[in-house]
Parts: sequence; C-alpha cells; structure tokens
Amino acid sequence: MNFGTSPLDFSILPYTEGVNPPVTKPNPAFLHDIGEKGMRDLLDRFYMGLFESPIKDIFPQDKEEMKIAGQHSADFFIQICGGPKYFNQNRGAPQMRGRHAPFHITPNARLHWLVTYEEALQPIIKEKQSSQENIQSFWNYLNVFSQWMVNSRD
Repeated sequence: MNFGTSPLDFSILPYTEGVNPPVTKPNPAFLHDIGEKGMRDLLDRFYMGLFESPIKDIFPQDKEEMKIAGQHSADFFIQICGGPKYFNQNRGAPQMRGRHAPFHITPNARLHWLVTYEEALQPIIKEKQSSQENIQSFWNYLNVFSQWMVNSRD
C-alpha cells in the first residue's frame, strides 16, 4: 500500500504472521535535524491523530493521558535515534513487545498506526526539516518495528 503524495516511499510492508524481520534503527541524523522538540512535536501530532483514529480504543481515552503516552513514546524515539536515554531513565528497558502485549494489535491496526504516522510526518516533509534520506530511514524503522508489535489476528 502507498498513501499520501510525498516523493518518499511510504509503502507498507505486508505483514506475515510469525515473521519478525530485522529492524534497522533510524539514521541518528533524523533526530539531529528535527531536534528533541521536533521529535516531541511529531509524537504529539501522531498521538493526537491516534486519538481520532479507528484504533483509538486501544489507547488512553483521556486526551491528557494520551499526550503523556505520546511523550513516553517520544522518549523512546529520541533514544532509538541516538539521543539521551530518557526512556530507560524514566521507564526502564524498552521491551516494546512485552509493553504492547496487553493490547489487541492486529495487522489492520498496524496499517492505521502507520497511516497516522505518515500524516504526522507531513509537516517535517513540507517544511524540509530533515533530508528525504533521514525521513525515509525513520519510516523504514516504523514499517518493520510495527510488524513486531502485531500480536492478534484480525
């Protein structure tokens, strides 16, 4: 699938049950380009998009709680992009599969999650806050990482 009108490749890798492809971390230059504030803004846009999405039921129902979840996620992405280890300091080791295990994450939910991320990335693309190469590396990470989080059938 391919969504949006960006020159970037936002195709979504097909999900195959039981297959966990290798994950490559995003280029650290993505974080360098957008900065910690940019990453926090990205995750705020993303979580506010999820708050209105078809998969909103697997997330906090209170907007302030959702914003807090977004900032925890920003800590994770800052860390995964080579920044300070905020997530480890505040929440312990990521162990993301275990953290997501209580939630019903289907292949279809993964698609909505990725589409919401593509929408949240649009201001970074339009304002040329990072290179296409760095944005693509972030997307490629999300695309594979999201496959690891699926834990339920449709």
